[in-house]
Amino acid sequence: MLREPVAFVPSDAGPGEVAAAHRDAGVVVGVCRGTAAEPATLRAVDLTLASRPAPRTAVAVPDVDAACEALAARVAAFPQAAAVLAGLLRWSGSLPVPAALEAESLAYSTLLAGPEFAGWLAGRGPRPEPPHVADPVLLARVDGELRITLNRPQRRNAYGRQLRDALVDGLAIAELDPSVERVVLDGAGPDFCSGGDLDEFGTAADPVTAHLVRTRAGAAAVLARLSPRIEARLHGRCIGAGVELPAWAGRVVAAPGTEFALPELAMGLLPGAGGTVSLPRRIGRWRTLWLALTGTPLDVVTAREWGLVDEITDFEELR
Repeated sequence: MLREPVAFVPSDAGPGEVAAAHRDAGVVVGVCRGTAAEPATLRAVDLTLASRPAPRTAVAVPDVDAACEALAARVAAFPQAAAVLAGLLRWSGSLPVPAALEAESLAYSTLLAGPEFAGWLAGRGPRPEPPHVADPVLLARVDGELRITLNRPQRRNAYGRQLRDALVDGLAIAELDPSVERVVLDGAGPDFCSGGDLDEFGTAADPVTAHLVRTRAGAAAVLARLSPRIEARLHGRCIGAGVELPAWAGRVVAAPGTEFALPELAMGLLPGAGGTVSLPRRIGRWRTLWLALTGTPLDVVTAREWGLVDEITDFEELR
């Protein structure tokens, strides 16, 4: 068992102090208050909070003490999910993509069987069956370009079973047809994607079945294979799967005002649509953990600075 949910260490801490913190706590956070930071420490901790512009191993915040207090409260509320997520991110980055996705799914199913998710699910109460959508994804082919448009605008393109299956079917066209030179992924309506369909959470028969569905039917592995040919065009809110999936794209463009967030910790879960694999490959595991632990919305300008977005543009200029 963990002695404490989170431990804070100075950013110039030695290896012994960092190792002791990892033994005792689920999450280890470095704290840099303007002093020189030890690069090895920044890499060894799960993330570092800094009072000034920082490398990708750290997150700059206006008030370090306030950020530490808020982070400690958040982790204390969901200590199991936070510890599993931090542990996964420490080592999954060294794995090939298929193995890393398998590890993410196993960790996710572990949390599905845990008390934190059970508490969130119980608070949801009875849920209606999600409505059937005739065309959850729209496909359009022009010469060598295949456009795939998420098409559940009434539910802000929530990533449910119907949309997932239709997206995978659309991506299969590009994977099987080498004449498809480019795939453009976008979304209809006010938001690119609001994340997983909450009415479907917890409806799998059991955690093992849920794991098999995620790893056999999910879109992440296909997106990873097609990455060099994909351009994702994002707008509005990109929540959960709405940022995890397009992060695989070789090129990500976003409209001004686009916003990103990872809300899964508040459900007792971790990002489960491939985000623990796709996001660290763009912004590093440390900033990925910050987004997931805090649920803090990330504005498009910061997303561009971090490397989550390659360009901010009005899509009309791309037509």
